[in-house]
Formats: sequence, C-alpha cells, structure tokens
Amino acid sequence: MPITLPKDLPAFDVLRSEGVMVMSEQRAERQDIRPLKIALLNLMPKKIQTENQFARLIGATPLQIHLSLIRMSEHQTRNTAAEHMEEFYRPFREVKDEKFDGLIITGAPIEHLPFEAVTYWDELREVMDWTQTNVHSTFGVCWGGMAMINHFHGIDKHMLDHKAFGCFRHENLAKNSPFLRGFSDDFVIPVSRWTEMRQDEIDAAPGLVTLLGSQEVGPCLVEDRDHRALYIFNHFEYDSHTLKEEYDRDIATGNAINVPVNYYPDDDPGKPPLNRWRSHAHLLYGNWINEIYQSTPFDLGKIGTR
Repeated sequence: MPITLPKDLPAFDVLRSEGVMVMSEQRAERQDIRPLKIALLNLMPKKIQTENQFARLIGATPLQIHLSLIRMSEHQTRNTAAEHMEEFYRPFREVKDEKFDGLIITGAPIEHLPFEAVTYWDELREVMDWTQTNVHSTFGVCWGGMAMINHFHGIDKHMLDHKAFGCFRHENLAKNSPFLRGFSDDFVIPVSRWTEMRQDEIDAAPGLVTLLGSQEVGPCLVEDRDHRALYIFNHFEYDSHTLKEEYDRDIATGNAINVPVNYYPDDDPGKPPLNRWRSHAHLLYGNWINEIYQSTPFDLGKIGTR
C-alpha cells in the first residue's frame, strides 16, 4: 500500500524516484475504494491447479479482489471435470460486455504449434483486442505473453534445440519500475518452455521495455505501456513441486528430459526441491495489483477510455 505524504515534502520526490509507493494527500482524499475485478483466462489443462496458483498471488494484498474465471467459448477441456467448468467458468462470449480492472492470460502447452494453428486463435485475438477497450491492465503469462506480444507487435516465438527447464538466475533491469518494488538485483525464476522470445526483436519494437532478463534464458518480463500490458515468459506462479511433477511425468512416459537446473539440492532428484522464488512472485503480482488500484477508474464504465 502507498504512503501518503505532502507533495512538497522533500521526501516525496526522493522516495518516488527510488520506486517507493507515494501518494499525495490531495490524491488520497479523492480516492474511492471498491473491489477490484480481476479475470483469469485459464488456458492450462489442469485448471484447478492454475486457479490456486494465481489466486494465491493476487489474493495476498490487503485489497478486496473479485476473481472471475473465463474460458475460451468453444474449446472444451479434457483434464478438468465438466461440473467444475460449468459451475465456476464463463465462456468469453458471455463476458464480452463487461469491464475488468485486470486480466491474466495463462500459458498453454501448445508452444510447438504456430499461433495461427491453435484451434482458438481467432477468438484469442478477439480477446486481446477486447482488452484495449474493456480491461485496464493485462498480464500475459508464458505462452499467453508470447501470444500477446505476437498479436500486438508481430514478434514471433522461436523453437529451442532443448527445453529450458529449471530455476534460472535473472537480473533486475529496471530497478525503479513500480512493478519491481522490493526486488533484489538478481534472483531465480522457474522456467519450463521449448520456445523463446529474442531480446533484439523486442528492442526493435517501439514501446516495449524489458524489466527482467537472464543471460541463460533471455528476456523474461516485458512492459508494454501502449497496450497497458505486461508479458512474462517464465513461471513465478509455480508451486514448489510443479517442476518436479513435470519432470516425474516425463520420466514416467519415457520422454527425454534433463534434471531441472538449479532446482533440487545438489541437482539430486531424490531430494525435496527448494522454493527460492516465492517472495519475488508475491512482490510482482502484489505490485501489479497495486498499480491497478492506483490507476484504474472508480467508474468501471470508464475503463478502456483514453
């Protein structure tokens, strides 16, 4: 939450330049408070696991959040009970007339396919265009972030010759970004993907700023101010055992897979993995929620208007 200070107090500008959340007394007096409407467009097969992961992060702030679960209209999941989907999810076509303070578009295990070969690509493009009029801030995660940066900027994903799999060190490239308040200079993030986005192509696109990156696995978190969006290509939301579950699954099915990098103590799969990203995960999503709270209109009808 922000600290309220007189705008002419020297500490106001000092703290703001350091990335501390500062609000003037005049702005604080004008603020109205209502629950934030956040939607989760869940493209992952294991819907319930993904719901838990993101709800845990966005629900850890003092703010009241109303979470809506959305699915693609025609795509039917085979990994989650139909009763669960019927009770808790609404198809996109039913929410098109609503407005939301925030939207998370998750990843999907379809990165080997060209975007246009995905069965729901046309509707997802409609969703991404819809965010510009009906969503205040959008967070695209892994494949979801790659889809958004491709849709808005024409940047394509590239196949890797081996899976980027494990916990990789990342660098804080924008220490004064409001989305990175409280971040260390470097830290680890879980990575699990067969594709990558390339930094030179992101740099060539106007309006994109890379906030987090890795020497080993490339850009991670990209801000797109013109589209009020963040794109993250790695998995802060993962639980402690998510990489272990992926590794054990591939071993059991005979798929070629390396031991996830820097995940198990001494790289020994026989030892319990250590979670060394949880605190930064909460920081990032808490900062995102706070930025929404600070800037979204009180009148939901004004969301998406310039």
